[in-house]
Amino acid sequence: MRTDTVSAETETIALAGNPNVGKSTVFNALTGLHQHTGNWPGKTVESAHGQFSYRGRQYTLVDLPGTYSLFAHSAEETVARDFLCFGGARAAVVVCDATCLERNLNLVLQTLEITGNVVVCVNLMDEAEKKHIHIDLEQLSSELGGAPVVGVSARSGGLSVLEDALDTLSPREAMHMEYSPQIEQVVAQLLPLVQQHCPDCCARWLALRLLDSDKSFAESLHRFCPQLLQDQKLQQTLHTVKSHLHQNGFSSDTLRDQITAVLVSRAEKIYQKCVTRTVCSAAERDQKLDRILTSRRTGIPIMLLLLAAVLWLTITGANYPSELLSAGLFSLQNVLWNALLHAGAPMWLMKPLILGVYRTLAWVISVMLPPMAIFFPCFTLLEDFGYLPRVAFNLDHCFQRAHACGKQALTM
Repeated sequence: MRTDTVSAETETIALAGNPNVGKSTVFNALTGLHQHTGNWPGKTVESAHGQFSYRGRQYTLVDLPGTYSLFAHSAEETVARDFLCFGGARAAVVVCDATCLERNLNLVLQTLEITGNVVVCVNLMDEAEKKHIHIDLEQLSSELGGAPVVGVSARSGGLSVLEDALDTLSPREAMHMEYSPQIEQVVAQLLPLVQQHCPDCCARWLALRLLDSDKSFAESLHRFCPQLLQDQKLQQTLHTVKSHLHQNGFSSDTLRDQITAVLVSRAEKIYQKCVTRTVCSAAERDQKLDRILTSRRTGIPIMLLLLAAVLWLTITGANYPSELLSAGLFSLQNVLWNALLHAGAPMWLMKPLILGVYRTLAWVISVMLPPMAIFFPCFTLLEDFGYLPRVAFNLDHCFQRAHACGKQALTM
């Protein structure tokens, strides 16, 4: 179900999270809607809305596209960022994967910078237990500035703790991340000017994003908060502080890298304090595989060999079934021709129907179906084994030179 307007009587809750953390499963369990819950990353191009009630209160849950960061590199990430910042939601639920919490904390911290009204939903707790991973939820809440943290296993139900957390959630200030003195100095100059126009939004986060010179964010501001771009004093101050940063070696890319480094470092420290993992054979095997599959020496060659093997298997393996399909479908062509001829169909109908429509359809099926039947299962296996995220990691540095990210390699 998708709606463009939300009733004023309901409380809007944004549902955010990385791809493949069970976000859509949580959405289905709460709203009763049956949205597709496949593992393809970034599958929810537009946000979906669903209604649910709890203790007499009505909620509208907005399922945002899966995103790894709010530094938008794609249309899906732009949708998620814009709704969290400008969508007017009362709160946000950030769904995390308990088996790889450190990677998910980056999005949690960025969301907390926008709004303090966040509930962190740590999903797949049952899978974490199987992998001997223990998460101290109370300590995690403390490290996140007191944000409510709940642990669930959405596939097994039991989301009442999440509903309780939403019901008892009280307004909180956004998290204040400490950056370098140079960045903090220029943010302090911009902050009073931004607050004049956006008192209800996180002015500090907006000030940071204005320094970033992100074109997609500028387009979002033009749509949702044009007064920031029209304020001459703010624009002059912004130009001055950017020039100051540039003179001190801070380009837009350098600034973003420093902000990201602070977030990643904070996420790593929180993970180390809150998560303990008993070393087992499976964990050691995963670590060894990571060292091999993502190292500079072996990561790219192994990736090329695997993708070449998939390509070879797709092309070579499709030849035999393609020949069988072609022979069978074209032998049926004569049967259909004779049947129409026997029925007395005119030639002006038979030729376009048999020699045109049917022959074209037969060629498309015999040529396209076998490769698809081989390639997509192979691609799915690589996804299920966790290799595709490693491919994205290996290619991220190369794609950054084109102002893209490694995740976009998966669509190529």
